[in-house]
Amino acid sequence: MQSKVRTGAVVLTAAGLLGAALTTAAAAGPPPASATQRSLDALVRQEKFPAALASVTKNGRTTDLVAGSSRLGAQVPVPRDGSVRAGSNTKTFTAVVVLQLVGEGKVELDAPIEKYLPGVVRGQGIDGGKITVRQLLQHTSGLPNYTANIGLEDFGKIRHKFFQPHDLLAAALAQPADFAPGTKWEYSNTNYLLAGMLIERVTERPVQEQITERVIRKAGLRHTYWPQPGDQTIQGPHPQGYATKTFTDPAIVDATELDPSWGGAAGQLISTPSDLAQVDRALLDGKLLAPAQLAEMRKTVESTLFPGWRYGLGLMSIPLSCGGVYWGHGGDIEGYETRGGATEDGRSVGLAVTALPGTFGDAEKAATAVVSTVDTAFCS
Repeated sequence: MQSKVRTGAVVLTAAGLLGAALTTAAAAGPPPASATQRSLDALVRQEKFPAALASVTKNGRTTDLVAGSSRLGAQVPVPRDGSVRAGSNTKTFTAVVVLQLVGEGKVELDAPIEKYLPGVVRGQGIDGGKITVRQLLQHTSGLPNYTANIGLEDFGKIRHKFFQPHDLLAAALAQPADFAPGTKWEYSNTNYLLAGMLIERVTERPVQEQITERVIRKAGLRHTYWPQPGDQTIQGPHPQGYATKTFTDPAIVDATELDPSWGGAAGQLISTPSDLAQVDRALLDGKLLAPAQLAEMRKTVESTLFPGWRYGLGLMSIPLSCGGVYWGHGGDIEGYETRGGATEDGRSVGLAVTALPGTFGDAEKAATAVVSTVDTAFCS
C-alpha cells in the first residue's frame, strides 16, 4: 500500500516526498554536524588531540562518531569504535568482581585486607589490619600510589618493561602512608593492585580470568580483553596513541605499543568506546551485581577530581549540565584517555582521545574539554 501525507490541500505520495527531500537535501548541502560531532572536532582542532572517538546510545540507538586522524602527520581514517587502552576503567571491572565475591559470602566489605592478604600490607604508617576492603575500592585507604614511584616520568625507559604485581606493591609500600585510613579521599592505584591480589587469593584463579568470565562475558562485551603477558600491541582496528618522551621533554613519541603490566587490576584492559559504555549500562541495569551490592557500589564520597564528582566503589557519580548524573569511570594511560558512563534513563556514552591531556597543550584545559564533550554527548 502506498502511504500518503496531507499538507494543506496537497496530497504527496511517499515516492514524491522522497524525491522532494532528495532535491532539497542536494540544494542545501550535507546536514549540519551534531553537537557531539562538533565537540569531537573541537577536541582535534582546538585541543590538538590527534583523534577523538565516541559511542553514544540514546533511545536504544547507538551512534559511533570520530574526528581527526589515526596517525600524526597523515590523514588516516579513524576506525569507528576503534580499540584503545582503557586505563583506569579497569577499576570498575575489578570492583565488580570483588562485589560479586561479597554477594557470594566470600569477602566482607568492611573486613580488613589483612584477613585476605595476611602480612602483605605493611609499611611506615601502613597496617593491613586497619585498612578495609571498602576503603581500598573507595580510595580512602591512605596507601601511597605505586605509579608515582616506578619511573613513569620517563616513558621511554619503562614503556617496554614488564612489572610483576609484587614489584609494584613494593614500590608503594616503600613510601609512608599518605594519611590514616578513612580520614580523607585520594586516588591511588595501589588500592586496586591489592583488590586484584584479593581476587586471586579468594578465587585461587588469575584476576584476568575472573574479570573476563565474571564481567566481560557477562556484560556481552565483544572487544574488551586483558592483554596476555608480553603482549604490547592493541588487537583490532585502532588509532595510534601519542605521548611525550618524558615529563620534561615535550618531544612526541608513538605510544601505541607498550607493556601494560604496570596497570594490572588498576588499568590493564583494552576496550572500545561502545564496550566501555555498555559495561556501565549493564551495571546499572542489574546484569552484573545483585541490588544489595550495586547499592554498596553507589555509596559515594566526595572526590577531588572535578567539582561535583563523587567516588563510590570503582564507580563515579558525575553531574550533568542538563540535570541528573551519569555513572561511570575513566582512564588515563600513555597514549589514550577514556571517559563516559551511563544514566538511569538508558543513555550511555563512551569517549576516547589518542593522547593524555597536556601532551599537546594545556593539560587542565584539554581535560576539561574532554569532560565537556562527554556532557554534550549526554545532553545534546
